[in-house]
Amino acid sequence: MEQLFDEKAIRKELKIDAKGIGIPSGAAEIFIDKTLSATKQKLKSKKIITSQDLERIITTELKKYNADFAYVYENRDKII
Repeated sequence: MEQLFDEKAIRKELKIDAKGIGIPSGAAEIFIDKTLSATKQKLKSKKIITSQDLERIITTELKKYNADFAYVYENRDKII
């Protein structure tokens, strides 16, 4: 599926996920800013990406800062 990089929507999702697992808002903002910055850098050369590509890149970047945060983002539609 074709995916547009909607930074505002992704930022909102990540904030919700971070709050849900108890990451302090200041730390979450730092993680999110660094993750989205690195994601934008990796996507610069691509015109179209799949949703799986985007999720994989974001998850990989989040793992650098908080493994639980990355896990929740990666499985957000599967967790019950």
